[in-house]
Parts: sequence; C-alpha cells; structure tokens
Amino acid sequence: MVLPLFQSEFASRPVPGELVRLSGSEGKHAATVRRMRAGEGIQLSNGNGLRVVGTVDAVLGNELSIRVAEVSDEVQPEPHLQLVQALAKGDRDELAIQAATELGVASVVPWQADRSISRWDGPKVKKGVDRWQVIVNEAAKQALRSLFPTVSEPVTTRALAASAKEYSLLVVLDPTAPESLTTVKLPAEGLVGIVVGPEGGISDEELAALSASGAVRLRLGSEILRTSTAGVAAISVLQARLGRW
Repeated sequence: MVLPLFQSEFASRPVPGELVRLSGSEGKHAATVRRMRAGEGIQLSNGNGLRVVGTVDAVLGNELSIRVAEVSDEVQPEPHLQLVQALAKGDRDELAIQAATELGVASVVPWQADRSISRWDGPKVKKGVDRWQVIVNEAAKQALRSLFPTVSEPVTTRALAASAKEYSLLVVLDPTAPESLTTVKLPAEGLVGIVVGPEGGISDEELAALSASGAVRLRLGSEILRTSTAGVAAISVLQARLGRW
C-alpha cells in the first residue's frame, strides 16, 4: 500500500516508538482533506531527505499524533539533475516544473530568456520564486519524495553562461542540434543541467553564448515540443539512461 506523505519539521530527529505531531496546514490537510484516521499508515518528511514512516495514533481536530515505526535518510543520486526552465506565459512553465519534480530533478532554475513573454521584475522575483517552490513542494509530496527540489533566483542568459563551469554537463535542448540526447556521454557525478527555452525558442545569440561557455546543444526527436513538455521528455531520457528507471 502506498502511504501518503506530508511535510513536517522536527525539533529533533524522531526515533522508532516515539510519538510525533503533525499540525498546522499539513495537519489540517491530513485530517480534513485526506481524512486520515487512527491505525492508518503515514509518511513524514522535512524535504531534506529525512523520511519518517509511522501509524496515526490519534486525530485531535486538525492535528495528528503519529507513532514512529521507521526513520531513514535519503540522498540525491549522482549525477544530480537540474531543470533550467525559461519563464513562459500562462502556466506552461509551472506545468514543466511540476512534472520535472515528479520525475526526480534535484533543483530548478527560472531562466529569464530573451524571448520569455513572462517577466519577473522587482517584487515579482520573490513572488515567482516562492510560488515555484510551493509548486515543487506539492509535487514532491505527491511523488512521495523525501528530497524536495530547491528553486533558485532567476538567471539571465549571461549569468547562466557564466555558471556553465559549475556543471558536469549543461544540455541546451535545440531541435536543430546535430547530436541527440540519447548519444551524448553522461557524467557519473556532479550536476547535469537541462536548459529549456520559452515558446518562441532560444535565440541565435543565446545559443552562441551558451555554446561558447561550454554548454552542449542536443536534440530530442524530430517533433517540436512545447516548453511545458520538452524538459519532461529530456529528464525521462536521462533517468532511463542513468539506470534509475
């Protein structure tokens, strides 16, 4: 049976046999939306790799008392996958990061591409980052992940190119690239970034800047995918090639 997972912060590391409480918005969701009852199995995580498995001991209003059965620590598999997602109109970028989280990315970077219609300026930056973090947190819980992806501050193309040396492999998805994602050699460790452009595509100037910085232009299939699906397809290919699926 698949046990639902809720986010919880712990003052100290739980131990088997201990009673812990789930309160706040997560406790309310568990009690009133999921209608958790005494005797049902449940999982808790702090989002940083700590996974607690237990049984609901009692439901007190919007708070659950949980008897801990197992406690474990999980780490991100190497290499880490990161989605560099261009800001897009509507909810296409949000759909992309939600699915990417379900597929196992370790981190997400908002990219202010030249052709991004959506713009994050001033107060919109913090609002946008906070919203994306909520989206990936919810997606991580849905996928029963104990490691929630981190959402960083948005980057410009210049900043992204300057950071290329931090990656073991920085992939720029480009349907005109001669080499395929299925053939490129993958690193055994470090960080693999997947750069996805906006609806209008990545400009020639951006492709040139990223290529000059060491990024590798790679194509998927012959089809042209939306910004909401290109990263999902690429992550799926990488997860299979890395032997995780």
